[in-house]
Amino acid sequence: MTPLPLLVITFVLSTCGLVYELLAGSVASYLLGDSITQFSTVIGVYLSALGIGSYLSKFIERQLARRFIEIEILVALLGGISAPLFFIAFARLAGFQVLLYGVVAMIGVLGGLEIPLLLRLLKDQLTFKELVARVLSFDYVGGLIASLAFPLLLVPRLGLVRTSLIVGALNAIVALSCTWLLRPMLHRVALLRTQAILTLLFLFAGVFASEQLTRISEEGVYADPIVYARSSPHQRLVITRSRASFQLYIDGNLQFSSVDEYRYHEALVHPALSLRPGAKNVLVLGGGDGLAVRELLRYPAIDKITLVDLDPEMTAMARTHPLVRSLNEGAFDSPKVEVVNDDAYVWLNEKRGPFDAVIIDFPDPNNFSLGKLYTAHFYRQLRLSLAPGAPVAVQSTSPLMSRTAFWCIVRTMEEVGFEVRPYHAFVPSFGEWGFALALDRPFEVPSRLHVDGLRYLTDANMPSLFLFTPDMAPLPVEANHLNNQSLVQYYEDDWRRWN
Repeated sequence: MTPLPLLVITFVLSTCGLVYELLAGSVASYLLGDSITQFSTVIGVYLSALGIGSYLSKFIERQLARRFIEIEILVALLGGISAPLFFIAFARLAGFQVLLYGVVAMIGVLGGLEIPLLLRLLKDQLTFKELVARVLSFDYVGGLIASLAFPLLLVPRLGLVRTSLIVGALNAIVALSCTWLLRPMLHRVALLRTQAILTLLFLFAGVFASEQLTRISEEGVYADPIVYARSSPHQRLVITRSRASFQLYIDGNLQFSSVDEYRYHEALVHPALSLRPGAKNVLVLGGGDGLAVRELLRYPAIDKITLVDLDPEMTAMARTHPLVRSLNEGAFDSPKVEVVNDDAYVWLNEKRGPFDAVIIDFPDPNNFSLGKLYTAHFYRQLRLSLAPGAPVAVQSTSPLMSRTAFWCIVRTMEEVGFEVRPYHAFVPSFGEWGFALALDRPFEVPSRLHVDGLRYLTDANMPSLFLFTPDMAPLPVEANHLNNQSLVQYYEDDWRRWN
């Protein structure tokens, strides 16, 4: 037997092992939030378990080839079902984190057994220095491939559940292949092949049933029945429906409920447009559901609305899904509206504009990718795209539930020269929710609306939005910069207290 097939197997095992680690961290972040903590703890448990497995390998003294194949079958089963198991268990098991870290540890221990056993199987084929150099090289290259394929190919194209099952099937294929590659070292090979084939068939069956598995797992997470679910290269979109309303979730986080979203979107749009009712060229960053655009279309003076949203799947859903399209009143069909699917951070760096008003409706800054959209650098680029006196309204998370993060956003905008008037509105689905209204010059709190027919805002109650009770009052905070992303840490610390 030549060593090359087993070196290729080393590459495959390293790739699969790192994917399992990334899957566990991603699912934990998705379900538990606080991505920094989840990835750190998952990586720590996995790496320490690898060390334990490597140590335990010395106690395997006989039938190395058979033990190696049995370990691969176990890794295939445990790793393959890990993502659907986590999702299904989350809503049904009180000790979810015990299961999470227990599975990660078991995969790590089994993974730690693999390379030492491979080294021992190859020891008669290569000199020691060649053996170590080649095995570790293939191992590290496999890690590189996994780290690139996971965010760029596997999750965007397959989703977490299908990725888990397919990678598990790869481990089963390795086990099955080794029943031929290591045949001279094996006894009762038919039993091993049968186990590997059954494992492979089981995982392939899971791949074909992955949509149903995903639906079952997500139904345990959401309170209401799911009527739409789609994964894009950027996020997971889910719509649930109850008797009285429907809800949109992105990556498990509620974006709006149809029963009260009007409070949020009226508060987001109309205070800014009250300062510039004659705005003609308006920019919307985020807001791919079309609900902020719906509010802007109430202003006849507006000639053009440019909406920049990263995800074409999101804007396509807003155009075509009957529930969302009805709610946004077909906003994207207006000839005034141009939809651009691009990263707002990159798009804005090309110094677009000038715009007469800007509405920013990004998701909460719960990770570094989103946190960059709330940095001083981003707001400096935004200022370059504004016409003189153009108002900016920014969704700014909850000033009650995430108080330090809210004031961090305000502080960051002030640092780059904006005059900021923070405000808030009560949205039953979210509670107290915060916004920041900014201009490039001092201004008074708006007190007069220039449109009719609103369901929440009036001339009488709009000034009250700018008043804060002591439990939402300003706090001393740092501004948010690219090099520190303090906002993300504030946000996670704030919400951890409530969760």
